[in-house]
Amino acid sequence: MDVAGNRPRTVVSGGPLELAVLWGGFPLLGAGAGWLLAAATGWLNRLPWVPFGDLIEWLDRLPEPQATAGTITVGVVAGLVVAGIGTAERLIVTVDPAQVRLHRSDQDRTVARVDTRVVFLADKHLVLLDGDGAELVREPTDHSARQLAAAFRAHGWGWADDDPHRSAYRLWVPDLPGLPAGADALLRARERAVERDRRDDARELRRELGLLGVVLRDEGKRQTGRAVTVRPEQSTSAEREPDGR
Repeated sequence: MDVAGNRPRTVVSGGPLELAVLWGGFPLLGAGAGWLLAAATGWLNRLPWVPFGDLIEWLDRLPEPQATAGTITVGVVAGLVVAGIGTAERLIVTVDPAQVRLHRSDQDRTVARVDTRVVFLADKHLVLLDGDGAELVREPTDHSARQLAAAFRAHGWGWADDDPHRSAYRLWVPDLPGLPAGADALLRARERAVERDRRDDARELRRELGLLGVVLRDEGKRQTGRAVTVRPEQSTSAEREPDGR
């Protein structure tokens, strides 16, 4: 946990160690994988069932040390790409007594403490609920519950060790009673989107369900939900999940 010098404010991020692992570890792993591939091309080329057989055969014909240097370079580049993606996906949580800021390279959100009743970590999601139990934020993160709890509690936020509404979630099945009008059709459409791995569609349908007052939790491919009272122009479910749904 990084603590900003101009208190009162606490910043939770992976810190320099995480960046060192991303930009040092992944390129090294890529280089090692490239070296192993170059060393094993002769053996792999003799296996009739190996995938990408034409590529393996082409690599096996390349002279040394060019072949090994080339595969190592490709591995390093692949590692750098993974590091770049990981850096872009890092969630930086900045907490003070009045608000929390959630920052990634592609987004920057601020939620006021006055609008938030409780904060918790569930299924690797940082979740903020309002006074009606609707979701203000559901943001994927690899930060530990210990780090996040310490940051929020240090500034007087209400932190819970688990979802206080966990028992209210019900497994969705077609024509489940008690849902708002239109929710069943949206849940059917989202089920199809999840099964077909259409992540953008699944994310948009989650948002639409939130507008109707249905808060979702995904358990594998299964959808569970609970209904909340929705105020005008309020969304109850965030649009971002670890797998894009």
